[in-house]
Amino acid sequence: MARAKIPRKSTSIDMTAMCDVAFLLLTFFILTTKFKPAEAVAVTPPNSVSDKAAPESDIVLITINAGGKVFLSLDNEEVKDNLANTLNTEKGLNLNVAAFRKAQFFGTSFSKLPAFLSLSEDQRTGDALPGIPCKDSTNNEMTEWLRLIKSAYMGKKMNLLVKGDNTSKYPSFKNVITAFKKNDLLKFQIITNPEAVPIGSELYRQAKAK
Repeated sequence: MARAKIPRKSTSIDMTAMCDVAFLLLTFFILTTKFKPAEAVAVTPPNSVSDKAAPESDIVLITINAGGKVFLSLDNEEVKDNLANTLNTEKGLNLNVAAFRKAQFFGTSFSKLPAFLSLSEDQRTGDALPGIPCKDSTNNEMTEWLRLIKSAYMGKKMNLLVKGDNTSKYPSFKNVITAFKKNDLLKFQIITNPEAVPIGSELYRQAKAK
């Protein structure tokens, strides 16, 4: 007697729950994604084969653009508050501490800082600003900036970075280094554009041997 054949039924999968989850995740990423803002001071750093990552916090960034203008960036808001209060006390600048804290970078002399802070974000661009005076030993306000920043950190570690344009002239870089030396800041990192290790070089052979 032949076996009775069991009728085959097509498998049915309910995708409703998966679609709901997918759209929830998509909505989450859309709402939480932050696009990188355009740089106020545009520079093109030189290339290097270093793979060391730059620190992500407590950054003191010195930027030198193609025209040799020098700018300063800080990310620690507590340090910026201390710095603004010290500037008001020592130099009588009457700075708006809240505006100083929100500023992404500084690019003018001490005397013009109040006017700088009153500008809108669109007006604070590297091309339109004079930069921090840093032309020679007699007019190097970067020395004073670093002294105040070092004091504001009060012995805590700060990560000193230099980001210079590939076409900027050596004297601008030299004056920044002079300001470092006068404040006994002898360790800093230079930001570069990473590139592949040249094939056949000693560094390439060392990397292959690991």
